[in-house]
Amino acid sequence: MQKAWWYHLLLAFFQLFSLKTSAFSVGIGGGVGVWINGRGTTTTTASTQAPPTSPSNPTSSVEYAALQAWKSAITEDPSGILASWVGPDVCSYRGVFCSEPPEGASSSSSSVVAGIDLNHANLKGSLVKELSFLVYLSIIHLNSNRFSGTIPDSFRELQYLTELDLSNNQFSGPFPTSTLRIPNLIYLDLRFNSFSGKVPDEIFVGDLDGIFLNNNQFEGQIPMTLGASRASVITLANNKFSGSIPPSFGYMGPSIREVLFLNNELTGCIPEGIGFLSDVEVLDLSFNSLAGHLPSSLTCLSDIEVLNIAHNQFSGELPDVVCDLKSLQNLTVSYNFFSGFSQDCDKLFFGNVGFDFSGNCIPGRDMQRPPPECMGIPGGGLSCLRIPAAKAVACSRAMVQGRRMPAMPYTSPTSFPSLP
Repeated sequence: MQKAWWYHLLLAFFQLFSLKTSAFSVGIGGGVGVWINGRGTTTTTASTQAPPTSPSNPTSSVEYAALQAWKSAITEDPSGILASWVGPDVCSYRGVFCSEPPEGASSSSSSVVAGIDLNHANLKGSLVKELSFLVYLSIIHLNSNRFSGTIPDSFRELQYLTELDLSNNQFSGPFPTSTLRIPNLIYLDLRFNSFSGKVPDEIFVGDLDGIFLNNNQFEGQIPMTLGASRASVITLANNKFSGSIPPSFGYMGPSIREVLFLNNELTGCIPEGIGFLSDVEVLDLSFNSLAGHLPSSLTCLSDIEVLNIAHNQFSGELPDVVCDLKSLQNLTVSYNFFSGFSQDCDKLFFGNVGFDFSGNCIPGRDMQRPPPECMGIPGGGLSCLRIPAAKAVACSRAMVQGRRMPAMPYTSPTSFPSLP
């Protein structure tokens, strides 16, 4: 069967420009290009030039061939999005955005493909390795389509990519480790797909600011490198993660704002170090099997607005330190085994705080469990080795004075197995 025309064009390109010596590869001791959303400078190690252009076709012919290769892998386009993907002027393609080359880039083109935004296009098909030839891509937004298969390993070549949104598609297979090799990526969104298996340790080692893995089929323990994360948002909700929350949980960087671990199979205690997440605003650990007493270090969560620990197996008295959190707007502790709470918690009913404590074992309160259910508390004998309350007060004072515990050590990425 005769090869498509774009195949021959790409083959000729690779014969002329080896990836090992191109402007987009990084050698040992070589310079690394840094260009995020058009800011900063770029240093390269290459001396090769991009394919020639003309005034009527300011972009590279390789970009044209790459997009045509991808178009051939899209089997359904009910909205006719790709009807405009005709001719060499790729900047006129719907969903394709161009800009000037990054400062210092060795491109002879006056305009390069810098972004692809096909959100909600309802396209069906797969991603192709040729997309990595769009070397100046800064964003790829493909949420709410019907793309399936896996993520090409060649995506690691996208040196300038900062945002990758593949959410709400039909991707499957193991975690796409190639995404963690994208050197400047800061936003990774894999939500609402069918990825499965374990999440690699490297996910929390690097500069990712947004980590969205919810609504997949990931399983196993949350990587112990969690404490090394610099992200502001981490959502692992609606998966099959099991085991305990890593002890390093509280030692993440100061940028963390939202942590969503709900609806997994987590067990054990909430780590005492949670108190060091002084800047977190949303913490949702609901619908797991966490147990024991709540740590007094929760008093350190001075900025928390939403705290949800519903549908777990927590027991004992709901501590005052939880009800006294000054920024709290919504507290949900329903369907646990709490046996009571103090007058400080009663005050929540007269404030502007949403407080749901239904389905517990609190005598004299409405909407509680039947007494027989409260006689055998699951995980009631679990000892969490809690630090006394006085320690939590000291922790809170240290936070106010700007003192943080040092980051937890982690294994250097160089020691992780390399991809094939």
